[in-house]
Order: sequence, then C-alpha cells, then structure tokens
Amino acid sequence: MRVLAVSDVPSDRFYEYYTEGKLDEFDLILSCGDLRPEYLEFLVTMAHCPLIYVHGNHDDSYGREPQGCECADDTVVEYNGIRILGLGGSFKYRDGKYMYTENQMKSRIRRLWLTIKKHRGFDILLTHAPARGLNDFDTVPHRGFECFNALMEKYNPQYFIHGHIHRNYDFRIPQICAKGVTTVINAYEYCIFDIDGR
Repeated sequence: MRVLAVSDVPSDRFYEYYTEGKLDEFDLILSCGDLRPEYLEFLVTMAHCPLIYVHGNHDDSYGREPQGCECADDTVVEYNGIRILGLGGSFKYRDGKYMYTENQMKSRIRRLWLTIKKHRGFDILLTHAPARGLNDFDTVPHRGFECFNALMEKYNPQYFIHGHIHRNYDFRIPQICAKGVTTVINAYEYCIFDIDGR
C-alpha cells in the first residue's frame, strides 16, 4: 500500500498545482492534524481512497470536521489489515480542546487498553505531537509526550507518524528516523511511504 501522510501546512504539490491523476497512486491518506477541512476534503475526493485523521492543536479553530474522512482519535481504525491507533492533540500550553498534559494523555491511552487488546496491537501510531526526546523541543508548545515512547516500546508498531514539529524550525529535524523497530515519520507538509496491507 502506498500511503500519503500530511500535516500542518497544505502542500502546493497536491493542492495549488494539482493536476488530474496526481493522487491516483495512493491507497491511503493519513493526516496528523492542523489542516483545514477543505484541504482534507479535496485530498479524499481527488485521491479516491480513504483519509484517516487525528486532530491538531489548532483544529478547534476550524469550526467543523472534514466530510468524507474518518477520525481515528481515541480508537483503532483498521483499513486493509492495517491497524491505526489515533491520539491527536499537543502538549497543553494554553486552554484548547485538543491540548493535553502528560497525565491527560496517559489517561487517554489507559482508556484504550481494551480496544488495543481487541485489535491485538496496532501497526501505526498516528498522532499530532511527537514523542518526548524524539524530534521535539524543550519549549512547552513543542514538547512531545513521554507516554508515546512507552506505547512504542510496549507494542512495537511498524510506524509512528506525527506532525506539529515544522521542519523549517530547524534544518536538522529529520523527516524519517527510527526508535527501536519503529520507523518514525514527521509528516510536516507531506511524506510518502509504503506499508504492507492484507
């Protein structure tokens, strides 16, 4: 399966300069948040494949959910045998619908244990924020969650896909790296990768 992961800013390649058929190669689109509903609706319409998303810390300002897309927040979504666990939002630095303290994010994960068990784990951890110490920053607005590290260590997903850390903040921020057996992807703007489906 060819997957398009997107986050934070629309890509001109797939929007402003879109040409017919440019999205035909994708079997699945994953959004890590902070993208306007109109953009996600455009992608899902033109690509003719499912789009699964989590919320970013700014998504409460958009006023509505994207139509024709599936939200994975606080659940496991399966597509073509791929199990996707969604945990949107960022570290809490002000009041906001999609902002959480470390303890609040841990509570969300604890509430999902039965769902994760039912699905026998997950293949993709889809979030907005990064994991603590993994491409994040010390400043509170861009701090990652320590509990994401624990999730990866316990379940060994094939991929951890996040956004929130704009790669133009620092040229040294990698788009792809690894934590143990998990490939970590910063989906800022977009990233294309392949995963085995069933």
